[in-house]
Amino acid sequence: MFTAIRLPHRHDVIFAAVGLLGGLLLWLLGLHTQRGHPFSAPWATLVPLTVTASMLLLRRSAPRTALLVGTLALVTDQFTRGNLATVVMFTDLVYAAVLYGSPAAARRIPVASVLITVAVTVGFLAWFRRPEALLIGVVAGLISIAPAITGVSVRNHRTAAEAARLAAEQTARLAEMDRVQAVIAERTRMARELHDMVANHLSAVAIHSTAALSIDDPETSRNALKVIRENSVEGLAEMRRLIGLLRRRGEDEAPAAAPTLASLDALIEQANGNGASSGLTCVLEDSRAADPRALPTPVELAAYRIVQESLTNALKHAAPGPVTVRLGRIGELLTVEVTSAFGSRPGPTAPGSGAGLVGMRERVALLGGTFGAGAETDGGGTRIWRVRAELPVEEEAVRE
Repeated sequence: MFTAIRLPHRHDVIFAAVGLLGGLLLWLLGLHTQRGHPFSAPWATLVPLTVTASMLLLRRSAPRTALLVGTLALVTDQFTRGNLATVVMFTDLVYAAVLYGSPAAARRIPVASVLITVAVTVGFLAWFRRPEALLIGVVAGLISIAPAITGVSVRNHRTAAEAARLAAEQTARLAEMDRVQAVIAERTRMARELHDMVANHLSAVAIHSTAALSIDDPETSRNALKVIRENSVEGLAEMRRLIGLLRRRGEDEAPAAAPTLASLDALIEQANGNGASSGLTCVLEDSRAADPRALPTPVELAAYRIVQESLTNALKHAAPGPVTVRLGRIGELLTVEVTSAFGSRPGPTAPGSGAGLVGMRERVALLGGTFGAGAETDGGGTRIWRVRAELPVEEEAVRE
């Protein structure tokens, strides 16, 4: 396999061209940094100049190689008349090696620059034995330590900026996940409320309209149409309340009142009217009269919806017979139980989707309670369908 050749960055090409042209201009003007060295021929200065300029093309793709070759070129330049452009380009190679090199190189190059500068300073002091030799150490520091420290600073800044960007992206992803989960939870809640509010009325409409169409009796049809109209009006009113709640924007508006267990009598009366033609009789048995303690609003709403959905299911599927709703309180638990006769029944029925049981189970789970529903046999050997929920009424449990 062939390895793709990485072309120099356009900025590196510009830096190399400017450095080379600047060095040529200094060379043509006869501006050199040194005199009296072994390679004093004018053309000798162009060799390290050209090599250093060519290394600028590799400052990003191969920064370590560029620095090593550039160092050799700088040392060679000291044996010629010298060119200031070569020194300036070498400082950029040091900077690029720290900025674009490996993390290990970014740590080692500044340390090496300090050690080389100290060694050069001590060496020239021992050689010249004059304080002016310190100036050579200053120059060595300017062309090695300064660009290395600058490279470290820029690299750390870029690393911090990248870390901040990644953190911001992660925060944005988490916020989006929270938003999506909140939308899904709200949609689920709305679907549950819509089902519980409207399913009872639509089930009654479906059953009585089927009865009106299948039984050729004016009185039966008149009673069925009456029930259909009542349930249609009530279902429409509840739909309007739900739509108004969804459209409300002002925070100062009072929230819509949630149904409570005190409204169960009206619900039972309505269920009796809807189920009379199917042979259903609904009865409420509330044993909480001796317990005056109030229930949290979420618990009352959940209990009301469980009873409402259970009555709707009884209207759809229950065999003729009693439908008993029992409420009780055992310690810190509110018990809700609805039983109805289990089996087939004559006359029209309404199809079920299973969403009602799912909604009841979700409501109970949100409050940390227990829920069960299924067919079983009572003490007299009669097959019944029982729905039972136990809801914790402690405020702490409801808030969790």
